[in-house]
Amino acid sequence: MTWVGLFPTVTPLTSPRLEGMSVRIATVNVNGVRAAFRKGMDQWLSNRNVDILALQEVRASTEDLAELLGPEWNILHDAATAKGRAGVALASRSSAEIHRVSLGADDFDTAGRWLEADYKIGDKILTVVSTYVHSGEVDTPKQVEKFKFLEAMQERLPELEAHTPYALVVGDLNVGHTELDIKNWKGNVKRAGFLPEERAYFYRFMGAKGEPVTGPDGSTGTGLGWVDVGRQAAGDVPGPYTWWSWRGQAFDNDAGWRIDYHLATPALASLASNYSVDRADSYDTRWSDHTPVVVDYNL
Repeated sequence: MTWVGLFPTVTPLTSPRLEGMSVRIATVNVNGVRAAFRKGMDQWLSNRNVDILALQEVRASTEDLAELLGPEWNILHDAATAKGRAGVALASRSSAEIHRVSLGADDFDTAGRWLEADYKIGDKILTVVSTYVHSGEVDTPKQVEKFKFLEAMQERLPELEAHTPYALVVGDLNVGHTELDIKNWKGNVKRAGFLPEERAYFYRFMGAKGEPVTGPDGSTGTGLGWVDVGRQAAGDVPGPYTWWSWRGQAFDNDAGWRIDYHLATPALASLASNYSVDRADSYDTRWSDHTPVVVDYNL
Protein backbone atom coordinates (compact mmCIF):
# COMPACT_ATOMS: atom_id res chain seq x y z
CA MET A 1 0.00 0.00 0.00
CA THR A 2 1.38 3.39 -0.99
CA TRP A 3 0.97 6.26 1.43
CA VAL A 4 1.07 9.82 0.11
CA GLY A 5 0.77 13.25 1.62
CA LEU A 6 -2.25 15.48 1.35
CA PHE A 7 -2.97 17.52 -1.73
CA PRO A 8 -2.87 21.27 -1.04
CA THR A 9 -6.14 22.34 0.56
CA VAL A 10 -7.74 25.54 1.74
CA THR A 11 -7.91 26.40 5.42
CA PRO A 12 -10.49 23.98 6.84
CA LEU A 13 -13.74 25.28 8.19
CA THR A 14 -15.32 23.77 11.29
CA SER A 15 -18.59 21.95 10.67
CA PRO A 16 -21.26 22.20 13.39
CA ARG A 17 -22.26 18.62 12.57
CA LEU A 18 -18.68 17.41 13.01
CA GLU A 19 -18.44 19.26 16.31
CA GLY A 20 -21.50 17.30 17.45
CA MET A 21 -19.82 14.04 16.35
CA SER A 22 -22.56 13.28 13.82
CA VAL A 23 -21.11 12.98 10.34
CA ARG A 24 -23.30 13.06 7.24
CA ILE A 25 -21.68 11.18 4.37
CA ALA A 26 -23.03 11.20 0.81
CA THR A 27 -21.86 9.23 -2.19
CA VAL A 28 -22.85 9.70 -5.81
CA ASN A 29 -21.59 8.77 -9.25
CA VAL A 30 -21.92 12.17 -10.91
CA ASN A 31 -21.38 10.92 -14.49
CA GLY A 32 -19.21 13.98 -15.09
CA VAL A 33 -19.19 16.59 -12.35
CA ARG A 34 -19.28 19.62 -14.64
CA ALA A 35 -22.39 18.33 -16.40
CA ALA A 36 -23.96 17.41 -13.05
CA PHE A 37 -23.52 20.97 -11.76
CA ARG A 38 -24.99 22.40 -14.96
CA LYS A 39 -28.06 20.20 -14.40
CA GLY A 40 -28.62 21.14 -10.74
CA MET A 41 -26.28 19.18 -8.47
CA ASP A 42 -25.32 22.40 -6.70
CA GLN A 43 -28.93 22.93 -5.59
CA TRP A 44 -29.09 19.44 -4.10
CA LEU A 45 -25.76 19.89 -2.33
CA SER A 46 -26.63 23.28 -0.87
CA ASN A 47 -29.69 21.80 0.86
CA ARG A 48 -28.23 18.55 2.19
CA ASN A 49 -25.76 19.61 4.95
CA VAL A 50 -23.22 17.01 3.86
CA ASP A 51 -19.93 16.77 5.81
CA ILE A 52 -18.08 14.30 3.59
CA LEU A 53 -18.94 13.97 -0.10
CA ALA A 54 -17.68 11.00 -2.13
CA LEU A 55 -17.79 11.34 -5.91
CA GLN A 56 -17.22 8.86 -8.70
CA GLU A 57 -16.82 9.38 -12.45
CA VAL A 58 -15.63 12.92 -11.80
CA ARG A 59 -14.17 13.30 -15.31
CA ALA A 60 -12.65 16.67 -14.50
CA SER A 61 -9.57 18.26 -12.98
CA THR A 62 -8.96 19.07 -9.33
CA GLU A 63 -9.14 22.74 -10.31
CA ASP A 64 -12.60 22.14 -11.81
CA LEU A 65 -13.75 20.51 -8.58
CA ALA A 66 -12.42 23.36 -6.46
CA GLU A 67 -14.17 25.94 -8.63
CA LEU A 68 -17.49 24.06 -8.59
CA LEU A 69 -17.56 23.17 -4.90
CA GLY A 70 -16.12 26.40 -3.52
CA PRO A 71 -13.56 27.27 -0.83
CA GLU A 72 -15.51 25.75 2.07
CA TRP A 73 -14.59 22.25 0.88
CA ASN A 74 -11.28 20.42 1.30
CA ILE A 75 -10.79 18.31 -1.82
CA LEU A 76 -8.90 15.08 -2.46
CA HIS A 77 -9.02 13.85 -6.03
CA ASP A 78 -7.53 10.91 -7.88
CA ALA A 79 -7.99 11.22 -11.62
CA ALA A 80 -8.00 8.27 -14.01
CA THR A 81 -4.93 7.46 -16.07
CA ALA A 82 -7.02 8.01 -19.20
CA LYS A 83 -8.12 11.65 -19.33
CA GLY A 84 -11.87 12.23 -19.19
CA ARG A 85 -12.69 8.84 -17.69
CA ALA A 86 -13.48 7.59 -14.18
CA GLY A 87 -11.97 9.71 -11.39
CA VAL A 88 -12.87 9.58 -7.70
CA ALA A 89 -12.90 12.34 -5.11
CA LEU A 90 -13.55 13.05 -1.44
CA ALA A 91 -14.61 16.52 -0.36
CA SER A 92 -14.97 17.37 3.30
CA ARG A 93 -15.78 20.23 5.63
CA SER A 94 -12.67 19.47 7.68
CA SER A 95 -9.35 18.30 6.32
CA ALA A 96 -8.26 14.68 6.15
CA GLU A 97 -5.37 13.47 8.28
CA ILE A 98 -3.87 11.46 5.41
CA HIS A 99 -4.97 9.77 2.23
CA ARG A 100 -4.01 6.74 0.16
CA VAL A 101 -4.62 6.04 -3.50
CA SER A 102 -3.38 2.56 -4.43
CA LEU A 103 -5.07 -0.81 -4.34
CA GLY A 104 -3.78 -4.25 -5.22
CA ALA A 105 -0.58 -5.17 -7.03
CA ASP A 106 1.77 -2.48 -8.30
CA ASP A 107 1.11 -3.45 -11.93
CA PHE A 108 -2.67 -3.02 -11.50
CA ASP A 109 -3.94 0.39 -12.65
CA THR A 110 -6.49 1.59 -10.09
CA ALA A 111 -6.04 5.29 -10.84
CA GLY A 112 -9.35 7.10 -10.60
CA ARG A 113 -11.08 4.19 -8.87
CA TRP A 114 -9.96 4.00 -5.21
CA LEU A 115 -9.31 6.87 -2.81
CA GLU A 116 -9.02 6.48 0.97
CA ALA A 117 -8.88 9.23 3.58
CA ASP A 118 -8.63 9.30 7.36
CA TYR A 119 -10.65 11.89 9.30
CA LYS A 120 -10.24 12.56 13.00
CA ILE A 121 -13.69 12.78 14.61
CA GLY A 122 -13.31 13.44 18.31
CA ASP A 123 -11.02 10.68 19.57
CA LYS A 124 -11.86 8.33 16.68
CA ILE A 125 -10.31 7.79 13.27
CA LEU A 126 -12.90 7.48 10.51
CA THR A 127 -11.62 6.04 7.24
CA VAL A 128 -13.74 6.76 4.17
CA VAL A 129 -13.11 5.25 0.73
CA SER A 130 -14.63 6.57 -2.48
CA THR A 131 -14.50 3.81 -5.08
CA TYR A 132 -15.67 3.19 -8.62
CA VAL A 133 -15.59 -0.48 -9.53
CA HIS A 134 -15.24 -1.33 -13.21
CA SER A 135 -18.53 -1.92 -15.01
CA GLY A 136 -17.08 -4.94 -16.79
CA GLU A 137 -18.19 -6.75 -19.93
CA VAL A 138 -18.52 -10.51 -20.16
CA ASP A 139 -15.71 -12.35 -21.96
CA THR A 140 -13.60 -9.21 -22.47
CA PRO A 141 -10.50 -7.73 -20.81
CA LYS A 142 -12.83 -5.29 -19.03
CA GLN A 143 -14.29 -8.17 -17.06
CA VAL A 144 -10.81 -9.45 -16.18
CA GLU A 145 -9.97 -6.03 -14.75
CA LYS A 146 -13.20 -6.00 -12.78
CA PHE A 147 -12.40 -9.35 -11.15
CA LYS A 148 -8.88 -8.10 -10.33
CA PHE A 149 -10.41 -5.08 -8.63
CA LEU A 150 -12.91 -7.12 -6.61
CA GLU A 151 -10.11 -9.46 -5.56
CA ALA A 152 -8.03 -6.49 -4.42
CA MET A 153 -11.00 -5.15 -2.45
CA GLN A 154 -11.37 -8.52 -0.75
CA GLU A 155 -7.76 -8.28 0.39
CA ARG A 156 -8.02 -4.64 1.47
CA LEU A 157 -11.23 -4.71 3.54
CA PRO A 158 -9.73 -6.62 6.50
CA GLU A 159 -6.75 -4.25 6.46
CA LEU A 160 -9.06 -1.26 6.68
CA GLU A 161 -10.87 -2.72 9.69
CA ALA A 162 -7.53 -3.50 11.33
CA HIS A 163 -6.51 0.13 10.78
CA THR A 164 -9.66 1.49 12.47
CA PRO A 165 -12.95 -0.08 13.61
CA TYR A 166 -14.70 2.86 11.93
CA ALA A 167 -14.15 2.29 8.22
CA LEU A 168 -16.52 2.91 5.32
CA VAL A 169 -16.35 2.05 1.62
CA VAL A 170 -18.81 4.04 -0.48
CA GLY A 171 -19.39 4.41 -4.17
CA ASP A 172 -20.55 2.83 -7.38
CA LEU A 173 -19.62 -0.81 -6.88
CA ASN A 174 -21.29 -1.91 -10.12
CA VAL A 175 -22.61 -5.20 -8.69
CA GLY A 176 -26.07 -6.05 -7.46
CA HIS A 177 -25.62 -8.24 -4.40
CA THR A 178 -28.91 -10.16 -4.41
CA GLU A 179 -32.11 -10.48 -6.43
CA LEU A 180 -33.55 -7.62 -4.36
CA ASP A 181 -31.02 -5.24 -5.86
CA ILE A 182 -32.14 -5.35 -9.50
CA LYS A 183 -35.70 -4.88 -10.73
CA ASN A 184 -35.34 -7.24 -13.70
CA TRP A 185 -32.78 -9.63 -12.21
CA LYS A 186 -33.89 -12.69 -14.23
CA GLY A 187 -32.87 -11.03 -17.46
CA ASN A 188 -29.45 -10.00 -16.13
CA VAL A 189 -27.93 -13.17 -14.66
CA LYS A 190 -25.53 -13.43 -17.60
CA ARG A 191 -24.68 -9.73 -17.73
CA ALA A 192 -21.86 -7.88 -15.99
CA GLY A 193 -23.20 -6.41 -12.80
CA PHE A 194 -25.18 -9.47 -11.78
CA LEU A 195 -22.91 -12.37 -12.70
CA PRO A 196 -22.87 -15.06 -10.00
CA GLU A 197 -19.05 -14.85 -9.95
CA GLU A 198 -19.20 -11.11 -9.18
CA ARG A 199 -21.92 -11.45 -6.58
CA ALA A 200 -19.88 -14.14 -4.80
CA TYR A 201 -17.41 -11.44 -3.73
CA PHE A 202 -20.26 -9.54 -2.06
CA TYR A 203 -21.39 -12.69 -0.27
CA ARG A 204 -17.89 -12.86 1.18
CA PHE A 205 -17.65 -9.13 1.91
CA MET A 206 -20.88 -9.25 3.91
CA GLY A 207 -20.83 -12.80 5.19
CA ALA A 208 -20.56 -13.43 8.93
CA LYS A 209 -16.98 -12.69 9.94
CA GLY A 210 -14.80 -15.78 9.95
CA GLU A 211 -17.63 -18.08 8.89
CA PRO A 212 -17.71 -20.23 5.72
CA VAL A 213 -19.57 -18.59 2.84
CA THR A 214 -20.89 -20.16 -0.36
CA GLY A 215 -21.50 -17.79 -3.24
CA PRO A 216 -24.22 -18.02 -5.89
CA ASP A 217 -21.63 -19.47 -8.28
CA GLY A 218 -20.85 -22.32 -5.86
CA SER A 219 -17.50 -20.86 -4.80
CA THR A 220 -16.56 -20.97 -1.13
CA GLY A 221 -14.72 -18.52 1.06
CA THR A 222 -14.71 -16.81 4.43
CA GLY A 223 -17.00 -13.99 5.47
CA LEU A 224 -15.41 -10.61 6.21
CA GLY A 225 -18.29 -9.28 8.30
CA TRP A 226 -18.81 -5.91 6.60
CA VAL A 227 -22.33 -4.44 6.67
CA ASP A 228 -24.41 -3.16 3.77
CA VAL A 229 -25.88 -0.11 5.51
CA GLY A 230 -28.53 0.33 2.82
CA ARG A 231 -29.87 -3.19 3.20
CA GLN A 232 -29.63 -2.91 6.99
CA ALA A 233 -31.87 0.16 6.82
CA ALA A 234 -34.31 -0.96 4.12
CA GLY A 235 -34.78 -4.59 5.10
CA ASP A 236 -35.61 -7.40 2.69
CA VAL A 237 -37.48 -5.34 0.11
CA PRO A 238 -36.77 -4.64 -3.56
CA GLY A 239 -34.34 -1.74 -3.92
CA PRO A 240 -34.33 1.06 -3.13
CA TYR A 241 -32.57 1.44 -6.47
CA THR A 242 -29.79 3.94 -7.07
CA TRP A 243 -29.20 3.76 -10.84
CA TRP A 244 -31.56 3.85 -13.81
CA SER A 245 -30.72 3.84 -17.49
CA TRP A 246 -31.25 7.10 -19.33
CA ARG A 247 -33.01 5.09 -22.03
CA GLY A 248 -36.69 4.23 -22.25
CA GLN A 249 -38.96 4.33 -19.22
CA ALA A 250 -36.53 2.81 -16.71
CA PHE A 251 -36.68 5.75 -14.31
CA ASP A 252 -40.43 6.29 -14.55
CA ASN A 253 -41.04 2.55 -14.01
CA ASP A 254 -38.41 2.35 -11.27
CA ALA A 255 -36.67 -0.41 -13.22
CA GLY A 256 -33.35 0.24 -11.56
CA TRP A 257 -30.29 -1.32 -9.96
CA ARG A 258 -29.02 -0.81 -6.41
CA ILE A 259 -25.29 -0.57 -7.08
CA ASP A 260 -24.29 2.46 -4.99
CA TYR A 261 -23.35 1.36 -1.49
CA HIS A 262 -22.27 2.32 1.99
CA LEU A 263 -20.28 -0.73 3.18
CA ALA A 264 -19.28 -0.29 6.81
CA THR A 265 -17.40 -2.13 9.48
CA PRO A 266 -19.80 -3.50 12.11
CA ALA A 267 -18.75 -0.88 14.66
CA LEU A 268 -19.52 1.95 12.26
CA ALA A 269 -22.70 0.35 10.89
CA SER A 270 -24.10 0.24 14.42
CA LEU A 271 -23.84 4.05 14.49
CA ALA A 272 -25.65 4.64 11.18
CA SER A 273 -28.97 6.45 10.90
CA ASN A 274 -31.13 8.36 8.43
CA TYR A 275 -30.24 6.27 5.37
CA SER A 276 -31.59 8.06 2.31
CA VAL A 277 -31.67 7.49 -1.44
CA ASP A 278 -32.21 10.98 -2.83
CA ARG A 279 -34.14 9.98 -5.94
CA ALA A 280 -35.08 12.87 -8.22
CA ASP A 281 -38.74 13.89 -8.34
CA SER A 282 -38.92 13.31 -12.09
CA TYR A 283 -36.87 12.20 -15.08
CA ASP A 284 -36.27 15.75 -16.25
CA THR A 285 -34.88 16.87 -12.86
CA ARG A 286 -32.13 14.22 -12.76
CA TRP A 287 -28.55 15.45 -12.88
CA SER A 288 -26.95 11.99 -13.09
CA ASP A 289 -28.10 8.49 -13.99
CA HIS A 290 -27.22 7.62 -10.36
CA THR A 291 -28.74 9.16 -7.26
CA PRO A 292 -26.98 10.27 -4.06
CA VAL A 293 -27.00 7.86 -1.12
CA VAL A 294 -26.77 9.69 2.20
CA VAL A 295 -26.22 8.35 5.74
CA ASP A 296 -25.55 9.93 9.13
CA TYR A 297 -22.94 8.29 11.38
CA ASN A 298 -23.25 9.26 15.03
CA LEU A 299 -19.68 8.98 16.18
